[in-house]
Amino acid sequence: MGLAEETLDSSPSNGTRSNKKTKLVIVLLLASLTIFFREPIGSFLKEALDWIEAQGTVGAIYFTLLYIVTTILLVPGSILTLGAGAIYGVFWGTIVVSIASVAGATAAFLIGRNFARDWVSEQIEKQPRFKAVNSAISEEGRNIVFLIRLSPAFPFNFLNYAFGLTTVKLWDYVLASWAGMLPGTILYVYLGSIAGDVARAEGKSPLEWAFLIIGLLATVGLTIYVTKLAKRSLDKKTNKE
Repeated sequence: MGLAEETLDSSPSNGTRSNKKTKLVIVLLLASLTIFFREPIGSFLKEALDWIEAQGTVGAIYFTLLYIVTTILLVPGSILTLGAGAIYGVFWGTIVVSIASVAGATAAFLIGRNFARDWVSEQIEKQPRFKAVNSAISEEGRNIVFLIRLSPAFPFNFLNYAFGLTTVKLWDYVLASWAGMLPGTILYVYLGSIAGDVARAEGKSPLEWAFLIIGLLATVGLTIYVTKLAKRSLDKKTNKE
């Protein structure tokens, strides 16, 4: 039995209501996409980040709202995460992105669970990888969500919707998503921070630059190592090995 088949209510009345909700959500998403993509996405996000930086501390709120919208619209968040590093630095950038990414992931999760179940289930049927983890999620939802978040084999944004059709509890999903996304968040924010320093031509000493590069290499190495461990563990739990 597939992921969608195990989690969807098959009664006719519920199916009709679900279809109406799905159509409404798709119409709203398409309308939003039409507005959002009038300019090339990279250019739009760069201008948005420049504007957010000019807002000072309150800009973090606008950044979070923008991140939520882009996550719902399935737009990759890498540009925004890098931008947060350039604007806020490694420490505060990681905090801001963690809050924003979890908020966006939770919003998409709730949409998938409550409004767009039919559409999401249709997409899942096209991707066998999601079916393979369904039984594992039923047994140990939080752990599997955590491992999948660490693995680059699964598309981050669509996962938010797909998890909405599983039996994982909301707070387990939120906590596991935050923890699983954290290594990647730190890596991208770190890269963005270095890029921001270079762009601003900040006068760092050779020793400071050396520490930055060493820190970056250590972060990259640790992220790769953790990702490999996660993939190995996930393969075992889903009986792929």
